[in-house]
Amino acid sequence: MTEGNKELSVEKREEVLRALKARFEKNMHRHKDLEWANVQARLDANTEKLWSLNEMEITGGEPDVVGYDEKKDEYIFYDCSAESPKGRRSVCYDLEALESRKKYKPENNAIDMAASMGIELLTEEQYRELQKLENFDMKTSSWVKTPANIRKHGGAIFCDRRYDTVFVYHNGAESYYAARGFRGSLRV
Repeated sequence: MTEGNKELSVEKREEVLRALKARFEKNMHRHKDLEWANVQARLDANTEKLWSLNEMEITGGEPDVVGYDEKKDEYIFYDCSAESPKGRRSVCYDLEALESRKKYKPENNAIDMAASMGIELLTEEQYRELQKLENFDMKTSSWVKTPANIRKHGGAIFCDRRYDTVFVYHNGAESYYAARGFRGSLRV
């Protein structure tokens, strides 16, 4: 793959598809009544989406199909790694937050990192839906898309699971921690 090019080599596409298929078959509880052949056909027709899934994969997200939107005719992928993806931790919420830090700036921010990968941050509602499939973020936390009314006051929200409960918290958007990253979604 060349710099700036969002197309994978044939070999890399096959490697990503094999990994996605294996995860799909191992975790059928996440996508009952869906067939891999249909998902793969959609990915074969949308190679730029396969590039984004590869980005999710290489940053530790372990993307998997979590649903199908019949109205939009789209398969929905979320990061399904047990903990917040390792390659996306220690980031503040957005560019404004990053630029507001005077010292000890993180290397990146969740919003721009997701955009560069071609994915969206999960919303609070999506995060809660993901947690219904199995337990995630038992030791880490994940930034989620923050409503504008919270962000305009300098805050951002994140979620995790503790004590068999999904919690939503707030923090200054400029904060970052080694155990906080973000989970993404992609529609194909």
